[in-house]
Amino acid sequence: MIVFLNGLYVSKTPAYVLMEVSGVGYEVNISLHTYSQIQHMDKGKLLTYHQVKEDGVSLYGFFDEEERILFMHLISVSGIGANTARMMLSSMRPEEIRQAIVTENEVVLEKIKGIGTKSAKRLILELKDKLIKVKLNDKIVTLQHNNLEDDALHALVSLGIARNAAYNAVQKAIKLEKNVNVEELIKLALKNI
Repeated sequence: MIVFLNGLYVSKTPAYVLMEVSGVGYEVNISLHTYSQIQHMDKGKLLTYHQVKEDGVSLYGFFDEEERILFMHLISVSGIGANTARMMLSSMRPEEIRQAIVTENEVVLEKIKGIGTKSAKRLILELKDKLIKVKLNDKIVTLQHNNLEDDALHALVSLGIARNAAYNAVQKAIKLEKNVNVEELIKLALKNI
């Protein structure tokens, strides 16, 4: 299995890059997110996902581990193939996709080419809990920067309130009161449920 490639970027397009590593050329499928990171580089390292199927072998490349991990989660969902996952990562930044899944925002997911209502619901159902916390580089990284809204949302969910209802309640509470602490925000959100 090929885990990463480190070499020269011989040719780059928004969809794939040709890399020369020790005299061997590799065609690596990439997302627009990765392309934007490497477009001005002559050489570098790409983390890869090596896909072997009956009809061929493909390499998918990622500039960072965060994108590669999200790609792996996406293709684990029934009906989401590698090309659809790459389309998702080209349409939105990885953190935006994670945010949409965690907050159960089907509308945002459905705007991505190839993702319909059923696929959006399946992504949320199968990945929401997995994506709340992602272990990356021996640290736990929460999807949003840890702020007042996140703390209130996690508290409401731990009280047994559905994530979508809790998120909507927190958003309404924030619109009503701007300068509140976590406890006040939770109380206001509970009144909005």
